Amino acid sequence: MKESIIEKKSFEFSLMIIELYKALNNEKEFVISKQLLRSGTSIGANIQEASAAFSKKDFLYKMSISSKEARETKYWLQLLEKSNLTRINVEKQLKNIQDIINILTKIVKTTKDRLS
Repeated sequence: MKESIIEKKSFEFSLMIIELYKALNNEKEFVISKQLLRSGTSIGANIQEASAAFSKKDFLYKMSISSKEARETKYWLQLLEKSNLTRINVEKQLKNIQDIINILTKIVKTTKDRLS
């Protein structure tokens, strides 16, 4: 079975977040980096669970969780960008997470419409 665009993007984003987490830890930033690692890698994990959903409602639930995790991840990235806790540029991560949010929003909306 062919991997979906959102599965691929979320996996690549998780790898990007792991690298950012390591860089932040090298700068002794441990609190936000841990939150970012959890939410940023959870997106793809929930998408994987959705791909094995036992019903459309289960699929919608898992994709909705992914969407929420993506928005939380965006929040942590924005905090890093604006707080001056680090000099690491997170512009690339912010662009990627917005792309993921847009795709997940479309998936959730389309699935809700089909269930109605």
